[in-house]
Parts: sequence; C-alpha cells; structure tokens
Amino acid sequence: MKLWPKKSEEIGSTQDYLKFAEIRDSVIITKKGELRAIIMVSSINFALKSEQEQDAIVFAYQNFLNSMNFPIQIVMQSKKLDLSKYLQKLKQASKNQTNELLRMQTIDYIDFIERLIKIANIMDKKFFVVIPFAPPPKIQPVAKDFKGIIKNAQTPALQITLDEFNSWKQELKQRIEVIQSGLGSVGIRSAQLNTQQIIELLYEIYNPEEASKEKLTEAEELSAEVIESELEKPAPKENPPAGGKEESESAAATTSAGK
Repeated sequence: MKLWPKKSEEIGSTQDYLKFAEIRDSVIITKKGELRAIIMVSSINFALKSEQEQDAIVFAYQNFLNSMNFPIQIVMQSKKLDLSKYLQKLKQASKNQTNELLRMQTIDYIDFIERLIKIANIMDKKFFVVIPFAPPPKIQPVAKDFKGIIKNAQTPALQITLDEFNSWKQELKQRIEVIQSGLGSVGIRSAQLNTQQIIELLYEIYNPEEASKEKLTEAEELSAEVIESELEKPAPKENPPAGGKEESESAAATTSAGK
C-alpha cells in the first residue's frame, strides 16, 4: 500500500474533474469556452394569492417563457440553515450589553436558538437561474493569450482571447437583463452572483459536509499565487559554519581561560 506518491508520479488535480475552467468577473467559463452566469431569485407564496393574482402571475410567467430565445436552467438548493453568524452577533451583543436583565434575556435567547437547531431540522431553500452563452464555433485556431483557461489532458479546453471574453460577456449581460426584467414582471426579485458568491455556491455543491464546518476565505484576501506541496518544497539550507573572526575570538577565550 502506497502512503505517499513518488515525485515522478503525476498527481491529477481536482480541477481536471470539474466541468468549468475558471470563474472570472462574475462569470463561469467552461472548458468548452462557453459562459455561464448565475442569478439568485426570490420566491412568492402562490397559495396565499387571490384567484385574480394567481391568474396574473401565470399569464406573466407564460409571457416571460415565450419571450426567451435561449435556454435557461432553474436550480433549487436545499440545505440546513446556518445561523452561526447570527448567533455570533448575538453573543457579541450580549457582551456589550450594560443592562443585566437584557443581557440575561439575550443569553437565554441564544441558548434557545442553539437547542432549537439541534432538535429541529430547519432547512433553507434558495433558487437560482443559470443563464448560458455559447459563442459561435471557430474554424481557425485563435491566439493563446488568455491564461485563465486551464488545459486538460483528456478534454483540452478552448483558448479564447481577453477581447473575445469581454465581448461575449456583454452579450451574456444582455441576456441577464432580459431574464431579470421578465422575472420582475412576475413579481420575483433577482440579483446576479459575483465571483466570491459563485465560488461559495460551487463549494457547497461539491462539498456539502465540509461547507458546513469549513468556511472559505475571501478571494481578495488570498495572497499566495502558488501553493507548493510539502514533498516539492526544497530542503532548508544549512548555515555554513562560522569561521574567521569568530573562531579567533573563541580560541582567544579558551587560551585566556587556561591561563
């Protein structure tokens, strides 16, 4: 059984198994050179609406679907509600509370919320709309000056230029505006996810258990460009033995001690 791989063996990266190559400027770039944008949308309680309001919502949603000339994907995410940040704020507020009665009530409320979370399985549901954009197929090879695309040995990624990316991103933005306008007519609010929010969403999808325990660092706070493995780190250089003046001083001290 091998515990540690040899240096000569190539270790496959996790990115080789993902279908996207990069997340850039609030846009997902797939390994096929296509773009994806994600918007988070609110929900409405259809059952509490009157009959006239329900008919108006259905009619507006029908017009919204008929107005689209490109496909979309509707995703619903259901996960356990995370109240860690909320409880942390309450604990900090209890420490800063000068009124003893209010401080004790805040502590009791925190204890109630913590016990409720352990007993009841409170779920949080979020809704997303994925908007795609597929650029026209190319016949001639393009310049490889866009360093963001990651090469894959099994399915090589297409190389696109930065100008092409900016141009396609503008066309994707127009699609986003169409979707947000159509959803607004139905009474649904929407907001596009930025780069950090997309990273956190994908992290929760691919690592559901770890995401509840380990939180991601903000992308802007990452300073290391290259992460080295412990096996690949060079051995620390040993300091050369001291000589010259230090040896003379040591010899002089020994001679004086002998005298």
